[in-house]
Amino acid sequence: MGILREDVVVISPAEKAGDPTVISVNCPDKTGLGCDLCRIVLHFGLSIARGDFSTDGKWCYIVLWVDGKTNTRWDLLEKRLLEVCPSYFSTSGIDYYRPANQQPKQLDVYLLKFWCSCVRKGLLHDITLVLFDLELTIKRVKVSTTPDGKVMDLFFITDTRELLHTKERQGETILHLKTALGDILESCEIESAGEEITACSQGTSFLPSAITEDMFSLELPARHPGGLLASDPISVTVDNSLSPSHTLIQILCQDHKGLIYDTMRTLKDYNIQVSYGRFFANRRGGCELDLFIVQADGKKIIDRNKQNALCSRLRMELFHPLRVAAVSRGPDTELLVANPVELSGRGRPLVFHDITLALKNLNIQIFSVEIGRHMICDREWEVYRILLDEGDSHHVSRNMIEEGVRKLLMGWE
Repeated sequence: MGILREDVVVISPAEKAGDPTVISVNCPDKTGLGCDLCRIVLHFGLSIARGDFSTDGKWCYIVLWVDGKTNTRWDLLEKRLLEVCPSYFSTSGIDYYRPANQQPKQLDVYLLKFWCSCVRKGLLHDITLVLFDLELTIKRVKVSTTPDGKVMDLFFITDTRELLHTKERQGETILHLKTALGDILESCEIESAGEEITACSQGTSFLPSAITEDMFSLELPARHPGGLLASDPISVTVDNSLSPSHTLIQILCQDHKGLIYDTMRTLKDYNIQVSYGRFFANRRGGCELDLFIVQADGKKIIDRNKQNALCSRLRMELFHPLRVAAVSRGPDTELLVANPVELSGRGRPLVFHDITLALKNLNIQIFSVEIGRHMICDREWEVYRILLDEGDSHHVSRNMIEEGVRKLLMGWE
């Protein structure tokens, strides 16, 4: 016996302006479910103001209070949340639990190729918005500007709806792009991206050693990425005295966009299950998390080395969820943004969306883009390399570029 499908995910609208929307999830449990749900909430551009998690090891109940947007597609959000919930018809059985880091289904990759007659500021962000609204996920981008000022864009994308092989879906995509870009769109094509085409699009896999050493250091820096002293509290403590069967992790830190996702993805990568959790963000920008956890074997964490390793990793992930640097590339400025990839292979949502929006707000034009994945310090990273227009990048300092991009990515604006 299960529960009705419509009761698995329930979204209760805010009662009045300024109140949060309440999302309730009631379904079989799996390690990493909290991470998957928080990732989807982040993908829809929502921030979690408060959260409660509880499970008996087989069935879980999760409530999230989120600050929504007027244009949030709640029906679509409900559908996407349902898709990551384990089957409610199988609360027992040998195949009930899925591996925490099971690779997601590999979707077919398509090449979206188009020419624009000229460059305009915010062009890439406008394209990104169209693809986001159509649920087309950007896997890789190659943007090039020709000497005569034309722009060739190559977007390697996947379709969440798995319909991009149809003429109707391709036509819908092209129509939305024409509407958004207007007369500057000269041509637009969509085709299946075979292995040879994808391989040719990879670009350079080389990252200068100075960049990798500075950007991907696992040591906490002296100053916070937001400019504050590193002594500002990011407290992660372990307590085994309050529960006979669970380890309590207590976290006090500054809030940022995706904070619960960053916490949950770290625990998921360690194959740790949250049996009970509580999260609260106050109006002063601080956050409190209490998480009662167990290891994969169902036992609390007794080993001091494991405790220290987990606390250290959580501090780093909450202090540095993304890496941002504006560096010299010959006479030009290159913006680099990197985020860790989950062991399941999923990257962080909305990173390219936020980068392009930040550069649009700074009135900086993008000359070329490369997105790729690199193994650095035994971890896989998604790295965005964005070459900025030579004329635009000189009127804004590199520190201002870094600060503007970082603040938008972290939700501090």
